Amino acid sequence: MRISIGLASAMILAGCGGSETGNSTTPAAPVAGTAAPAGTQWVDKVEKTAEGGFRMGNPDAPIKLIEYGSRTCGHCAAFATTAMEPLKVYVAAGKVSFEFRDFLLNQIDLGAALLGQCAGPGPFFAIMDQMYEQQHTILQNAPKEGDPFLKQAEAMTPAQRIGATAERFGYLAFVQQRGVPEAQARQCLADQSAVDALVKSNETAAKEYNIPGTPTFILNGKVLENTGTWPQVEAALKAAGA
Repeated sequence: MRISIGLASAMILAGCGGSETGNSTTPAAPVAGTAAPAGTQWVDKVEKTAEGGFRMGNPDAPIKLIEYGSRTCGHCAAFATTAMEPLKVYVAAGKVSFEFRDFLLNQIDLGAALLGQCAGPGPFFAIMDQMYEQQHTILQNAPKEGDPFLKQAEAMTPAQRIGATAERFGYLAFVQQRGVPEAQARQCLADQSAVDALVKSNETAAKEYNIPGTPTFILNGKVLENTGTWPQVEAALKAAGA
């Protein structure tokens, strides 16, 4: 997968999917939840998965929801800002686990994903939610036509461009303000193995699920077609027995 520079905000939003129609599903019998271990809550249990995503909740939950999302996608931001709190009700009951996997639409996504994962599992979802809440403001930092940065970026090596783009858009300062030291953040941006892992996971997802756009949701191994809003996803969860 070749990630283009994609610096203009119009180009970013154009690559983002979304639909207003939902799936037609037959309701399943309600499933039982599982209580979290004493003194803990499922919404606080976050683990990095073998597929490179970050999963919240009971790892043995009978209903497994995965989102492939882009951090520059407006539809993904709309889902995150409306869905995360009500989704946590299902996660807290131990019925549903939720895993987010970064899907790269452009060069900006790459740096944002590296920094979004930089602090590890604990604060992953809090940082992701705040990135989406501030997405519009962040993307206003996109260089306009004729900005010297565009020419400078094209002359950089791919590794240099990741860090420069993340800094230009404000993602570097964003994670610093949330407790990630600058040295650690820059190390994450320069981590070629992490870049390779992200690209590989995206290539695998594209082949396995034929990702049509972002957000794309996978429920118990099957793609939820024409589903991009919380009411649509919640209906699918309920149909699965949540």
